Amino acid sequence: MSLSNKVIWITGASSGIGEALTVALANQSSLSLIISARNETALNAIKESLPSAQIAVLPFDLLDYENAPAVVEKALSFFGKVDILINNGGVSQRSLIAETDFNVDRRIMDVDYFGTIALTKALLPHFIKNQSGHYVTVTSLMGKFGAPYRSGYCAAKHALHGYFDVLRMEHEKDGIEVTLVCPGFVQTNVAINALTADGSPQAKNSESTENGMELSEFIPKMIRAIEQKKFEVYIAKNEILGVYLKRFLPKYLHKLVVKSKVR
Repeated sequence: MSLSNKVIWITGASSGIGEALTVALANQSSLSLIISARNETALNAIKESLPSAQIAVLPFDLLDYENAPAVVEKALSFFGKVDILINNGGVSQRSLIAETDFNVDRRIMDVDYFGTIALTKALLPHFIKNQSGHYVTVTSLMGKFGAPYRSGYCAAKHALHGYFDVLRMEHEKDGIEVTLVCPGFVQTNVAINALTADGSPQAKNSESTENGMELSEFIPKMIRAIEQKKFEVYIAKNEILGVYLKRFLPKYLHKLVVKSKVR
């Protein structure tokens, strides 16, 4: 599938994967972009840095998911349609279950799961009406297997896999595509912004993230998966093996992860 003449809406576009994806897609002059995140200043800076691209800025906090229908209405007002929604917004976690306040678990689910599906459901009637549409949801390898210090994050990402697998089954008849993108460790600020036990950001990077895949390698693979309408794609270094160990040797994976230094 060519992305020419498509209107692509990207959440979590103010930094990391979302920002890098915006920049890469903006170089394709025949498409239009809607970029969303909480940080309107950062979004406007990205737009100003890409003066030749067709970009609309639409601030949106995934915690404010009750207003998703109004946000979708605003998104549709920019270019008259949305062809692809890239659900990229979210927050990670670095805290042990026994130490984590329940409100932190709730916040992670609200942002990573409920905010995402609220926006997805609000856009669904538009896709059904057009008998066309593509949901691209950035989950994680943590949506396929778990790791310590990420209980709420893993739960939210597993939930997204279940939800979007069923959405694909129910609306394939309406010409709606679903692609689940599962990153491993990628060099972004995800660990720095990860929530700790009391809900405050970790405010420091992790060795695994620092040594992760560079965005310059990750983004072209993600775009290719979108163009090819892949059901599910894993983009990672050696940690990708966890997907297959979970399927065939789950007990071995458990021991391997428990012994690892990943935090």
